[in-house]
Amino acid sequence: MFALVDCNNFYASCERVFNPNLQNKPVAILSNNDGCVISMSDEAKKIGLPFGAPIFKWEQFCKEKNITILSSNYPLYGDMSARVMSILADFSPDIEIYSIDESFLEFKGFDNYNFEEYATKIRNRILKWTGIPTCVGIAPTKGLSKVANKIARKNLKETKGVCIIDSDEKRIELLKKTAIEKVWGIGSGLQKRLKTKCCTTAYDFTQISSDWVLKELSIVGWRLQKDLQGISKIPLEELSSKKMIATTRSFENTYSDLDNIKERISTFASSCAQKLREQNSNCHVIYVFLRSNRFDKSQQYQKENRTVILSYPTDSTLTIAKAAVTAVETIFQKGVEYKKAGVIISGLVPNDNFQLNLFEHENPKHKPLMSAIDHLNRKYKADKIKLGNQDLKRTWKMKQERLSPKFTTNINEVLVVK
Repeated sequence: MFALVDCNNFYASCERVFNPNLQNKPVAILSNNDGCVISMSDEAKKIGLPFGAPIFKWEQFCKEKNITILSSNYPLYGDMSARVMSILADFSPDIEIYSIDESFLEFKGFDNYNFEEYATKIRNRILKWTGIPTCVGIAPTKGLSKVANKIARKNLKETKGVCIIDSDEKRIELLKKTAIEKVWGIGSGLQKRLKTKCCTTAYDFTQISSDWVLKELSIVGWRLQKDLQGISKIPLEELSSKKMIATTRSFENTYSDLDNIKERISTFASSCAQKLREQNSNCHVIYVFLRSNRFDKSQQYQKENRTVILSYPTDSTLTIAKAAVTAVETIFQKGVEYKKAGVIISGLVPNDNFQLNLFEHENPKHKPLMSAIDHLNRKYKADKIKLGNQDLKRTWKMKQERLSPKFTTNINEVLVVK
């Protein structure tokens, strides 16, 4: 059996844990630079605030409806997510962290368990230890556990946050109630193709010829169909190294001077290099890009990029940042107001198994230096040590006018009990 444990309105729920005044009130969380709505409470959904709403257009609506608007507090959300996932690991050794707010669990050797009670125990412990409400769907396959979770979430009062698919009769009943567009992995393109086969529900999908699905929707669609038929074909994914690492950000303001652009690129490159070392990899390729504001009609939209091929693989912040800054110098144009930039590294190889270059190689001092920097930054839970061309006071420069405190990750912002 598989379980999907999903945190309800995760970002809003994290804010409510440390600000109980937000309980049972409409709350909306904004994207980077306070752009648009990316998460909200059930109360805000009922009022009619749409996902993706640009806040500058909906500010007056939110004021009239008394919707609390907050900037994204990613350090808080990341820490709360880690706490939830740590709790889930106590309930099964086989876990796949699917996203920041949901995980799959596989129950091997749980033949005589009462899954209704076990799922309730999971919900209660997470709520008690973290304050985050969750829903749990349990079924014989990952695909069906997704369906069960959606049913539990949609009918929260009736299900009490738990839905178990433990019989073929229940599987068929719930699949008939699930619209095809609500099925995990069925995007808009697949929906159109399936509707030509008169497929409007998840159950209809299970009745289509498997040969047609394999031919038209590939092996991925076939596995999903089998999962919905109760035949497990989608296993838990093992944690693997990324094949590409990217750090891209929109600026809090537009930049037209090269010095500010170079500082941002150096910071982005340093972040990529750190992630690279965390997965014990080196990179061969660095891709740097600059973008102007595509919504500003007063100037022509500009987008430039440059790819750097390194002579030898590296994980050194010094090497990667220097190459990225040199690249951005060649694509920067005077007079252009840039709004977004990014660094993407690829051509990743293990740091203990790669092709050497006869004439060029990494400076041998870089390895111990990077190791020392990473150790200190981990010890003090912050990027205390940076390159000289980085802003020493801030990692990401974003517009965050409605930011809540970092209650769990900054000692100066913890709650004070009086």
